[in-house]
Amino acid sequence: MRVFILGAGGFIGTHLTEKLLNTTDYEVSAFDINTSRLEKFSGHKRFTCYKGDIFTETEYIREQVKISDVVLPFAGVAMPSYYLTHPLWTFELDFEQNLKVIRMCVEYGKRVIFPSTSEVYGMSDGSSNLDEETSSLVLGPVNKMRWIYSCSKQMIDRVITAYGQEKGLQYTLFRPFNWIGPGLDTMNDAKEHRARSLTQIIYDILNRGEVKLVGGGEQRRSFTWIGDGTDALMLILRNEGNRADSRIFNIGNPNNNYSIRELTEIIIDEMKSFSSFRRNAESVKVVTISPESYYSNGYDDTKNRVPSINNIMSLGWQPKVTLREAVRKTLGAYHD
Repeated sequence: MRVFILGAGGFIGTHLTEKLLNTTDYEVSAFDINTSRLEKFSGHKRFTCYKGDIFTETEYIREQVKISDVVLPFAGVAMPSYYLTHPLWTFELDFEQNLKVIRMCVEYGKRVIFPSTSEVYGMSDGSSNLDEETSSLVLGPVNKMRWIYSCSKQMIDRVITAYGQEKGLQYTLFRPFNWIGPGLDTMNDAKEHRARSLTQIIYDILNRGEVKLVGGGEQRRSFTWIGDGTDALMLILRNEGNRADSRIFNIGNPNNNYSIRELTEIIIDEMKSFSSFRRNAESVKVVTISPESYYSNGYDDTKNRVPSINNIMSLGWQPKVTLREAVRKTLGAYHD
């Protein structure tokens, strides 16, 4: 099998590329505007990499789609800080450019595995587990730019499904629920207050001595270890009996449903067991700030997200790693 991954240098792309090269005989063609994380795979006989911009490298992408068996359009922005400051770019990348790739897959009859997002579930109150087939997708008001990412993803989910129905596109959609692990975001992102929770908290403990919890950190998420997530993707890629075709899969860990405050407490506690982190962890302050002071007036949020995972479990998948284990593994990757 030849797999073409756009956005391969991102968090999910790099971890999936490593697993594909280490555990299969698949050929992997990687594409990204930043390939620094992919350099460790250079020289591998089943790996090729091209540095380019999805906005301008249309013909290269077309040629790769033609010669590949499966296309994974992972290029996108997935940080709330960017949704607020660059909403048009978020839409153009996450919807328009990925739609371009999807249409190529339709034209050449290629299978596509597309990353949707848990954000499509919008203003969930956490009263019930989110189901791929039955849960409503309700977003906040238009003037809250947080939701342009969710809206872009929901639109392309619907377009892909329509292409499957009308044009026979072979597709699978998957919705990651707060996947975490080494390389989630860069420390430079965290320095600029652009990183997601795990990376931002670690950076703030080590470099600022203070963790700022937006709204007190009461928001709850179902955190999922990246290795568990990529195990699910491997099952989708193998697609035994075509059981992944024309389906949507939540990929998350309902047992890892914690508040951001609880995540912070676990990170601090685990950092105390690392000699190079202990002093910072013992002296850090945790403070509460308003969303407006941290982000902007365009910020909005949801209280809780807990996935139903019956669909992906039907393929033989089960999440294994606890949140504490995931935090420990991540800290170990940063530890000197």
